[in-house]
Amino acid sequence: MTPPRSQEPSVLEDFERDRITAYFTKVTSPFAPTRRVSSIAVTHLLAERPLFLHALAQLTQVCALLPKPKSIDPTAHQEASQHWRCDQLDRNRFACPEQALSYLENRAPGQRLVLLDVGGYFAPALPQICDRFSGQILGLVEDTENGHRRYLAYDKPPCPVYSVARSPLKTPEDYLVGQSVVFSTEALIRSRGEILYGRGATVIGFGKLGSSVAHMLHTRNVQVTVFDTDPVKRTHALAQGFRTTCSLREALTDAGIIVCATGNLALRQGDFDRVANGAYIASVTSSDDELELDVLHRSYTSEHVAPHVTRYSRTGHYFYVLNDGNAVNFLHGASVGAFIFLVQAEILAAVALLADQEHEPGHHELPADIRESIAATWLDHFTGAP
Repeated sequence: MTPPRSQEPSVLEDFERDRITAYFTKVTSPFAPTRRVSSIAVTHLLAERPLFLHALAQLTQVCALLPKPKSIDPTAHQEASQHWRCDQLDRNRFACPEQALSYLENRAPGQRLVLLDVGGYFAPALPQICDRFSGQILGLVEDTENGHRRYLAYDKPPCPVYSVARSPLKTPEDYLVGQSVVFSTEALIRSRGEILYGRGATVIGFGKLGSSVAHMLHTRNVQVTVFDTDPVKRTHALAQGFRTTCSLREALTDAGIIVCATGNLALRQGDFDRVANGAYIASVTSSDDELELDVLHRSYTSEHVAPHVTRYSRTGHYFYVLNDGNAVNFLHGASVGAFIFLVQAEILAAVALLADQEHEPGHHELPADIRESIAATWLDHFTGAP
């Protein structure tokens, strides 16, 4: 698998690698499994990720990695490929039970297996995988809100499912991701000689990412309107000083910047007709989760007018989509600093618990005392203030 060249390779200093490795070692040492277990992981491959994968390899035999194609750092991909098999990630393959099962049988036949997911890729075929796999699916750990929702669709999933999507340890990451989304959105708008100021913005979705985006836009002196289908979320936005509306049509009217942060198709086919001329559309996640772009080609002409900026136009109407509708912050590394290691440690702890303890099928979370221990260890290693 050849990594895309969407960003410059990043290199961690030796002292940074040593500190991160020591942190993961301290976090995982109490959970070292006593029984052999294997893993297959859907993963981002950004600069810091190989250190997480090395820590995972201390707990499990890593049978294969499935890097998300829009978030691959070339240096990280090269390092990962030297240690583990890296396969191409294809959502359609894992949506087909026969193909998903065939893949697992090819990579980890007969193994006691933990699956790591970023976006619910294993969700469509999970019942068949658990029922027919020649080994044993010990459980699954999901990283994202999008994926968490896909597994929640199973009232009682066929195997244990841990999710870190709504963990308090993920809150700092979500806040900083929102900031990075605004940074990248502004950078692309400026690449065309335009600026944020004077453009009203609409944020669709006021969850943790959407609220962070809204606040960051506000600090950039941009007037923000929030739309969320949940009236409770709209009350939160209103209390925090944002204009709100219960109508997506109204939210799109005159918005010069639209940031989609729902993970649940914020803009569908008919919504694009209401997008203001010249508006820029950005997303915090994958385009197939946020935007129905495929249908636009029936009625709009698309043209790349700048790196990662696509103009959609038809007679009397045009707008711009950033990064092909994918998470715009990955263009600039999507860095959230050392805060990423909080949730990575929680993922490792969940893997270790699945490997060494019997779990009932269902939805699970780490106990509060383990999360507190992870936070204290993180503070000790990265701030010197436990």
